[in-house]
Amino acid sequence: QVQLVESGGGLVQAGGSLRLSCAASGRTFSIYAMGWFRQAPGKEREFVAAVRWTGGITYYADSVKGRFTVSRDNAKNTVYLQMNSLKPEDTAVYYCAATLRIGTRTDEYLYWGQGTQVTVSS
Repeated sequence: QVQLVESGGGLVQAGGSLRLSCAASGRTFSIYAMGWFRQAPGKEREFVAAVRWTGGITYYADSVKGRFTVSRDNAKNTVYLQMNSLKPEDTAVYYCAATLRIGTRTDEYLYWGQGTQVTVSS
Protein backbone atom coordinates (compact mmCIF):
# COMPACT_ATOMS: atom_id res chain seq x y z
CA GLN A 1 0.00 0.00 0.00
CA VAL A 2 1.04 3.58 -0.66
CA GLN A 3 -0.35 6.55 1.21
CA LEU A 4 -0.43 9.99 -0.38
CA VAL A 5 -1.03 13.32 1.34
CA GLU A 6 -1.39 16.55 -0.62
CA SER A 7 -0.87 20.06 0.69
CA GLY A 8 -0.47 23.58 -0.64
CA GLY A 9 -3.85 24.40 -2.09
CA GLY A 10 -5.59 27.71 -1.50
CA LEU A 11 -7.06 30.85 -2.99
CA VAL A 12 -5.05 32.91 -5.45
CA GLN A 13 -5.76 35.67 -7.93
CA ALA A 14 -5.51 35.08 -11.65
CA GLY A 15 -1.92 35.32 -12.77
CA GLY A 16 -0.63 34.14 -9.42
CA SER A 17 1.23 31.01 -8.40
CA LEU A 18 0.82 28.08 -6.03
CA ARG A 19 2.92 25.04 -5.28
CA LEU A 20 1.29 21.76 -4.37
CA SER A 21 3.13 19.00 -2.55
CA CYS A 22 2.35 15.31 -2.30
CA ALA A 23 4.14 13.20 0.30
CA ALA A 24 4.21 9.46 -0.29
CA SER A 25 4.69 6.79 2.37
CA GLY A 26 4.43 3.04 2.59
CA ARG A 27 5.61 0.81 -0.28
CA THR A 28 7.05 3.70 -2.25
CA PHE A 29 9.64 1.45 -3.89
CA SER A 30 6.81 0.05 -6.02
CA ILE A 31 5.94 3.42 -7.54
CA TYR A 32 6.84 3.89 -11.20
CA ALA A 33 5.37 7.36 -11.65
CA MET A 34 3.38 10.01 -9.83
CA GLY A 35 0.63 12.03 -11.41
CA TRP A 36 -1.50 15.06 -10.71
CA PHE A 37 -5.14 15.17 -11.69
CA ARG A 38 -7.85 17.74 -11.09
CA GLN A 39 -11.61 17.76 -10.92
CA ALA A 40 -13.77 20.85 -11.27
CA PRO A 41 -17.41 20.88 -10.12
CA GLY A 42 -19.60 18.99 -12.56
CA LYS A 43 -16.65 17.76 -14.62
CA GLU A 44 -14.71 14.54 -14.86
CA ARG A 45 -11.35 14.14 -13.24
CA GLU A 46 -8.66 15.05 -15.75
CA PHE A 47 -4.94 14.47 -16.12
CA VAL A 48 -2.67 17.43 -15.40
CA ALA A 49 0.92 16.18 -15.21
CA ALA A 50 3.06 13.18 -14.30
CA VAL A 51 6.67 12.42 -13.52
CA ARG A 52 8.56 9.14 -13.55
CA TRP A 53 9.94 8.29 -10.12
CA THR A 54 13.27 7.30 -11.66
CA GLY A 55 14.75 9.53 -14.32
CA GLY A 56 12.31 12.36 -13.80
CA ILE A 57 10.73 12.30 -17.26
CA THR A 58 7.67 14.53 -17.23
CA TYR A 59 4.34 14.62 -19.04
CA TYR A 60 1.80 17.43 -19.23
CA ALA A 61 -1.71 18.09 -20.41
CA ASP A 62 -1.80 20.65 -23.20
CA SER A 63 -3.85 23.00 -21.05
CA VAL A 64 -1.04 23.44 -18.53
CA LYS A 65 2.10 23.17 -20.66
CA GLY A 66 4.39 26.13 -20.12
CA ARG A 67 2.59 27.13 -16.91
CA PHE A 68 2.86 24.11 -14.61
CA THR A 69 5.97 22.18 -13.64
CA VAL A 70 5.96 18.75 -12.00
CA SER A 71 9.01 17.56 -10.11
CA ARG A 72 9.99 15.00 -7.49
CA ASP A 73 12.38 14.70 -4.59
CA ASN A 74 13.13 11.01 -4.21
CA ALA A 75 14.93 11.51 -0.91
CA LYS A 76 11.78 13.02 0.58
CA ASN A 77 9.34 10.78 -1.33
CA THR A 78 7.59 13.96 -2.37
CA VAL A 79 6.21 15.23 -5.66
CA TYR A 80 5.52 18.86 -6.40
CA LEU A 81 3.33 20.75 -8.83
CA GLN A 82 4.43 24.33 -9.36
CA MET A 83 1.56 26.26 -10.90
CA ASN A 84 2.26 29.66 -12.45
CA SER A 85 0.11 32.07 -14.45
CA LEU A 86 -2.99 30.56 -12.90
CA LYS A 87 -6.33 31.08 -14.59
CA PRO A 88 -9.88 30.88 -13.19
CA GLU A 89 -10.38 27.72 -15.27
CA ASP A 90 -7.64 26.05 -13.21
CA THR A 91 -10.00 26.08 -10.23
CA ALA A 92 -10.52 22.49 -9.10
CA VAL A 93 -9.70 19.92 -6.47
CA TYR A 94 -6.22 18.66 -7.25
CA TYR A 95 -5.29 15.05 -6.54
CA CYS A 96 -1.96 13.32 -6.62
CA ALA A 97 -1.82 9.67 -7.54
CA ALA A 98 0.70 6.87 -7.86
CA THR A 99 0.96 4.31 -10.62
CA LEU A 100 3.00 1.23 -11.41
CA ARG A 101 3.25 2.40 -15.03
CA ILE A 102 3.09 5.76 -16.73
CA GLY A 103 -0.30 6.90 -17.93
CA THR A 104 -2.80 9.73 -18.23
CA ARG A 105 -5.99 7.87 -17.39
CA THR A 106 -7.41 7.74 -13.91
CA ASP A 107 -7.82 3.96 -14.11
CA GLU A 108 -4.06 3.58 -14.56
CA TYR A 109 -3.39 4.96 -11.09
CA LEU A 110 -3.67 2.72 -8.05
CA TYR A 111 -3.26 5.08 -5.14
CA TRP A 112 -4.83 8.48 -4.57
CA GLY A 113 -4.51 11.32 -2.12
CA GLN A 114 -7.46 13.05 -0.54
CA GLY A 115 -7.25 16.13 -2.75
CA THR A 116 -6.56 19.79 -2.13
CA GLN A 117 -8.70 22.71 -3.29
CA VAL A 118 -7.23 25.30 -5.63
CA THR A 119 -9.37 28.37 -6.31
CA VAL A 120 -8.30 31.04 -8.78
CA SER A 121 -10.27 34.29 -8.65
CA SER A 122 -10.62 36.58 -11.64
